[in-house]
Amino acid sequence: MSEYLPKVISILQNVPGFADVKASEIKLTRLGGLTNLVHRVEARGQRVVVRIPGDGTESYINRAVEVHNARAAEKAGVAPNVLWADAASGALVTRALDNIETMTPALFKSRPGSPARAGAALAKLHRSGQSFDFRFELFAMIDDYLKVLATKDVALPEGYHNVVAAAKPIREALEKSAVPLAPCHCDPLSENFLDDGARMWMVDWEYSGMNDPHWDIGDLSVEAEMDDAQEAELLHGYFGRTPTPAEMGRVVIYKAMCDLLWTLWGLIQLADKNPALDFRAYADGRFARCRALMNSPAFAGHAAAISA
Repeated sequence: MSEYLPKVISILQNVPGFADVKASEIKLTRLGGLTNLVHRVEARGQRVVVRIPGDGTESYINRAVEVHNARAAEKAGVAPNVLWADAASGALVTRALDNIETMTPALFKSRPGSPARAGAALAKLHRSGQSFDFRFELFAMIDDYLKVLATKDVALPEGYHNVVAAAKPIREALEKSAVPLAPCHCDPLSENFLDDGARMWMVDWEYSGMNDPHWDIGDLSVEAEMDDAQEAELLHGYFGRTPTPAEMGRVVIYKAMCDLLWTLWGLIQLADKNPALDFRAYADGRFARCRALMNSPAFAGHAAAISA
């Protein structure tokens, strides 16, 4: 029996129809997750997903915002039904989707049409007219994460503050050429996309908020390790056409900036002794990729394109 079964049952009992559910009725399957404990539950002819929030996540995740945004994403038609949620603890129960594959970088390469389906799902969310709580502000979040790390015993990659300083003109260019904000996922890991072969669904709204929609496109390209052909398919699935130089510039800039931000997130996981990954290697690898892209010959041209 899973050590998490009692906790899963205590959460599941809040869902109508499961108030008196017993352990003997439940088939439990552990799913992925870097910070939370996620399980698929089969019981009483239904399949649901139960999420137990990870220890320490309350220090950097607003669960009330997450619940609001998850319900808004459901209304947008891109997320599973929320059956029950506790905005205080972060416990969550959603309807399980049938006949889906949890995506990975490898599956984005092997499943025909999956980058285009992901692009279409992001477009559907961004153009849904839904309003998310929270404003995802990249540079403010970098500052906040640095403050969190100042209280922990972990070292930044060498040169991190220099790269943040080098990004200041990029920040100014983005602000001067601001685009309308949209409801965004903001953490589009491959594993947060579920593919049924006809459409793509999204899960995990912990970092979601109103944001520049180009962030989601650039970040997904990075997280899914897309090559040029896959990225072109993603972009066409999103825009329905070839992006303009300014649109492409924003996507490329956010590819660098997402690595700059998630480097710090990885260091927080390292400091909190999260055993899911080697977060030292994760953070150092992301920072190296960010610096390489910012130092590439084409990067300045993309930055100039968004201003032009």
